[in-house]
Amino acid sequence: MGIISGALSAVVSGVTFCFCSASASLCSAWCGNDKPSTSPPSAKSGRMRSVVLLGFSIIVALAFQYGLGPNVSQLKWSYFIDAWTQSCDNDNPELVKVCSGNSGVYRASFAAFLFFVIFGLAALCKPTANRDAWPAKYALYCLLVSGTCFIPNDPLFVPIYLWISRVGSVFFVLLQQIILVDVAYNWNESWLEKADKAEIEDEGAGKGKKWLGAILCSCFILFAGSLAAIIILFIYFGGCRTNDAFISITLVGSIIATIVQLTMSETGSLLTSASMTAYVTYLCGAAVSKNSNAVCNPKLGETSVGNIVIGLLLVFISLMWTGFSYTNDKRLGGSVTAAPEASIEDAEEGKPVGGVVVNNEDAGANEEDATESPEAISPKAFNNSWKLNAVMALVCCWYAMTLTGWGSIYKRGDISNPDAGDVSMWMLIVSQWIALLLYLWTLVAPSLFPDRDFS
Repeated sequence: MGIISGALSAVVSGVTFCFCSASASLCSAWCGNDKPSTSPPSAKSGRMRSVVLLGFSIIVALAFQYGLGPNVSQLKWSYFIDAWTQSCDNDNPELVKVCSGNSGVYRASFAAFLFFVIFGLAALCKPTANRDAWPAKYALYCLLVSGTCFIPNDPLFVPIYLWISRVGSVFFVLLQQIILVDVAYNWNESWLEKADKAEIEDEGAGKGKKWLGAILCSCFILFAGSLAAIIILFIYFGGCRTNDAFISITLVGSIIATIVQLTMSETGSLLTSASMTAYVTYLCGAAVSKNSNAVCNPKLGETSVGNIVIGLLLVFISLMWTGFSYTNDKRLGGSVTAAPEASIEDAEEGKPVGGVVVNNEDAGANEEDATESPEAISPKAFNNSWKLNAVMALVCCWYAMTLTGWGSIYKRGDISNPDAGDVSMWMLIVSQWIALLLYLWTLVAPSLFPDRDFS
């Protein structure tokens, strides 16, 4: 027994040490800064810390929306109650709870929006601002949220910030569609380049077929998956005119886009069409799942603890993924020209190779920040660091509108489906139509205007 007890104690001690070390490393990554002020930042500098702050603001928004907001009338401080319920319909207690919940979302989102606007401007003046003083930045956000709790709804949050969020969300929706159409094209081009490289440089004649085969397999999986998803949508969400129309338009629009790509376009590709078909099918599924009519939406079921936890968790994950994916370095347009390959001797000695200083002492440096020498890099290489904050500000607008049904207090979902609502449904389906029209335009524009360069 003594041996077993000692072994268990050693295991527990080891696991505890690893957990503490990992926690300390995460805290250092989120709050610390291991780069000197003279070292230039990358375009994505401070990205992970910004995403963590975004996630915290979403948690605060959900807590305000379903915790503090609906119960604000039970507080003893009348000024606080009036600040949150101002401009709400006081004749209907249930609508007042929804309105107060929306007020909480506006406060959490506005504080994050203001935070990213301030530090976006700071990044324009000082590019290293994105990675500096993060403990103070988190504290600043908490102070901003606390301060907004005592500001009346009218006019700062309703209507000023409400309309700022609506306009910002529309811009973000347009940005989403443009980026995803571009990603679909780039995916096909990337695999074709790899096929050519394998054919010419790496492996010899016939070796590029594996990449062409991967393209065809991906096309089959995406088209088959989209067709299966459309059938499932008809089965589970069909029977209502609105849902049937959305699903039918998705099917017909995807077929038309694929036919145009196969017969009329010189720039399109089958993989791009398959990617867009999968994407618009996903948007259709997301749209019909937001329908506030319980007859048309089986997701609007009974409210239980399990459904509440799952619903809130799914919303949190989807919003976090939006913030994380749309601040990707390539999507921000920030990149540094790759340096020539360095020899092992140069890496060991820390010699500058192609303007990049490689030093073993910096091996554990923050991966978000570049390691280039300040003298060897053009200032334009890092002039996109402010874009991170700009996109984050738009994401704050987007999640505020997602959680509040674009500022509506009628025809909404419940706590198990906090992002459900007719306005959200229509915004998603309109964004799908925009994506289809953008893709069709990229297919026909080169033929309509042959003298223009659409590359």
